[in-house]
Amino acid sequence: STQELIQRFDSPERDAYQQPTKVLEYLGNLKGLKILDIGAGSGYFSFKLLNAGATVIAGDVNDEFLAHIKHKKETEFDNNPNLELRKLPFDSPALQAQEVDKVLIVNTYHHIENRVAYFSQVLKGLKPSGELVIIDFFKKELPVGPPVDHKIDQEMVKKELTEAGFTNFEINTDLLEYQYIIRAK
Repeated sequence: STQELIQRFDSPERDAYQQPTKVLEYLGNLKGLKILDIGAGSGYFSFKLLNAGATVIAGDVNDEFLAHIKHKKETEFDNNPNLELRKLPFDSPALQAQEVDKVLIVNTYHHIENRVAYFSQVLKGLKPSGELVIIDFFKKELPVGPPVDHKIDQEMVKKELTEAGFTNFEINTDLLEYQYIIRAK
């Protein structure tokens, strides 16, 4: 159920492998940046980005996740106007041209179909100096994450993003134990 997923997404076990503090340090100063969190789920990273000073669009296809984020925004974040909820269609990031400074997509890349078309839309939604950040699981047996056959290795991600129009890549395989990070411009 969505409620079970929310509990898993917001668990201390996730904090242990996801290392959100390390990830935010790696991303650098986020103050004043507008960031779309694709596949926001429980809002795990959306709220952390908000606390780091970003204006955040928490985007998801799932109404129950968005309702959870809305409730948490209202009850724990004083209805902070710097957090927008956006219902995303399955085939689009729903961005205006050059709308955001960053797009973050964590543990969600494998859920997207027609990724080349999808991420070409993401590229159009980024400001000229903007970047896409993908964090996802290594394609091997791990104690966390989806089954191996659902995972997509970083070389395939880079290939698909290149086809979508991205040209500049930084791939980090050392920061997190179970995940790679790709920064694409």
